[in-house]
Amino acid sequence: MSTFYLFEAAAGLALFQCDSVDETNVKSKQIQKQFSDFAQFAEVCHLKAFQPFISAEIALNNALAIHTGSVTQELVDFLSTNLPPVGKKSNFQIAISDKSLAAGLQQYLNLKSKMNEATAQVFRGIRTHFVDFLRNEDFKERDYIQAQLGLAHQVSRNKVKLDINREDKHVTQAISIIEQMDKDLNTLSMRIKEWYSWHFPELAKIVTDNRLFTRIIDIYGDKKNINDEALEAIEELTTDAELAKQIVEAAKISMGQDISELDLSTLKDLCIKVLNQFEFRDNIQEYLKNKMITIAPNLTALIGENVAAKLIAHAGSLINLAKYPASTIQILGAEKALFRALKTRGNTPKYGLLYHSTYIGRANGTDKGKISRNLANKCAIASRLDHFLVQPTEKFGIKLKDQMEQRLKFLTAGGELNKNTDIMDEVLTELKGEGLYFDSEKQLTKKDKKSKKAKAKKVVEEVQEEIIEQPQEAPKKKRKASKQQ
Repeated sequence: MSTFYLFEAAAGLALFQCDSVDETNVKSKQIQKQFSDFAQFAEVCHLKAFQPFISAEIALNNALAIHTGSVTQELVDFLSTNLPPVGKKSNFQIAISDKSLAAGLQQYLNLKSKMNEATAQVFRGIRTHFVDFLRNEDFKERDYIQAQLGLAHQVSRNKVKLDINREDKHVTQAISIIEQMDKDLNTLSMRIKEWYSWHFPELAKIVTDNRLFTRIIDIYGDKKNINDEALEAIEELTTDAELAKQIVEAAKISMGQDISELDLSTLKDLCIKVLNQFEFRDNIQEYLKNKMITIAPNLTALIGENVAAKLIAHAGSLINLAKYPASTIQILGAEKALFRALKTRGNTPKYGLLYHSTYIGRANGTDKGKISRNLANKCAIASRLDHFLVQPTEKFGIKLKDQMEQRLKFLTAGGELNKNTDIMDEVLTELKGEGLYFDSEKQLTKKDKKSKKAKAKKVVEEVQEEIIEQPQEAPKKKRKASKQQ
């Protein structure tokens, strides 16, 4: 029985015929040596047909189709032209290097596919000597390298384009910047406190907020300026009358040393820089909040934008998070502790990044594991809704949040719990009543078109009404020019 080998390269489609291959001893050193030499390998296997790709777009479509297991029209035409007729008495097989193509070839061409260790070794030899086989086609190694590089760029560019609609990459960068800025601001604030404590050591114990502490130094500087006359201003700054009084009283009896103008001006410059960093951090936080409401509204409504963004960043993307089961989401971020527990046969962690949510902190010590498991279940539902909904909405997330509040009350005082199915049916009914429920994207585009037509019709009617309301002047009669005799 003849065996044809289908080889999909970056430059085009190739069909090889290899009939003299000893599949039983294909791993022997003698066969391996024969495959490594082109002259000996060409005696066993020869090129039957080669069809180059006309454009980069065709090469990209073919590569994506092979990756997904579908068969392109170019492949069907190529095999139909170069293979013997398929029938009941067909005495040949086709070897493939990708399992996913087997179903497509059987469906479209009724071809029996073959794939085993022997065919893999033959494909390895074809891949090694592919350029040598194409010498007669005026094909050089440089051309093959350029084709591979061009196809790699096309595939990478296509993947980036497919990810544009889900802008979770920006969320990953934003949450990483916020985490880095929090570390930097804590370090700088600690330095400011240590520096200013030589002059006014009591202030660090009274004012624990880093931002407020830095702002007081920036406004007043020397502790001599913190007196009874500045009490009202300090009270406005701290929004706490008792705290303002404590600051003023501590400044009067402070045991710190005096500070020079040069040292104070340098410290103030640092405070200005840190305050600007605090303001920039607020702007990034607001940006992240708006972005998360757009990308993952249900997950944001359930656990907040920061924890939701951390989950997406740790998973890599929203679609990866949607693929995870609830058990994986529960310990996401605690992988080291998990593998350490498995290695030492200790207790596995109950939560990872979900620990930063408010629910676990509010739960009792014995109930933290239950709340973590339940919260991971809700996060899995919310992430899948955010990814697969045609028109995302936060209504599901709000209902899931109410479920978590009920769970907390149930663990402490008991009571009834709503089922997920009841909540989903309730939200779907609400969406249908508001006209926001769509089975597919086609319905959504149809509604957009109808709304656009309605707006355009309304504008036309308004313009026509304005034209009718305007008083029209009587047309002036044109005088006939007198005929010259």
